Amino acid sequence: MSTTTGPLAIASEGAVQVWTINLPHLGNAITDQDFITAFEGAVDAANSDTGVRAVILTGAGKIFSAGGNVKDMANREGMFGLEAIEQRYAYVDGIQRLPRALARLEVPIIAAVNGAAVGAGCDLATMCDIRIASERASFAESFVQIGLVPGDGGTWFLQRAIGYERAAEMTLTGDRIDATTAHAWGLVSRVVAHEDLMSAAMELAERIVKNPPHALRMAKRLLQESRTGLLESTLAMAAAMQPLAHRDAEHERRIAQWRSV
Repeated sequence: MSTTTGPLAIASEGAVQVWTINLPHLGNAITDQDFITAFEGAVDAANSDTGVRAVILTGAGKIFSAGGNVKDMANREGMFGLEAIEQRYAYVDGIQRLPRALARLEVPIIAAVNGAAVGAGCDLATMCDIRIASERASFAESFVQIGLVPGDGGTWFLQRAIGYERAAEMTLTGDRIDATTAHAWGLVSRVVAHEDLMSAAMELAERIVKNPPHALRMAKRLLQESRTGLLESTLAMAAAMQPLAHRDAEHERRIAQWRSV
């Protein structure tokens, strides 16, 4: 296993990469420029490496991510000290780069939520394709409780995960929900014992990476486009992608295996 460190630690295990938000002393804040730049770099590197077939995203220490750097907010430091007009562009050039990066990530990404996912941390989890939660995990769309709104696209992602009414409840109260409630609401696909979280995420990732890499990337793109696209546009994209898949040598090999069974 190879590992790189920094605000986003990256470990590779075969075709699976594990990305760890590595800022526990800052509550794994994801608003700092160093983290955002590292995250974008990880996305672009994964896209260009066909040997990467799946990613697991988790947090160092006891929490997944507390979202924004609350200390900087309180002290009006960094982007939080800018005038309103400048701060608008700071959001575009800052935290909003994360959903854009994940929108272009070609491989499946699993959020292994090991603890609290609060504010932008909750939103980051909803940007992932699949979410697995530790029994110690919790989720809060907490912006309104400190007089803010989701500035990172959370209102777009959250309601697509759990529906408008439950997203409205979380967004307008800011209340925290536990892992059991998150599972019941469809925010996570499963809840596991805390000590089993990473092994469960890895087991799922390994089931994914057994499949041909090009088909995986195209299937993910179709899923993403289908969230908002019209049926006709989705059908057109599928019709364009499928002939490419038919001509892939891996498809021919897999078909030969099926015929021999």
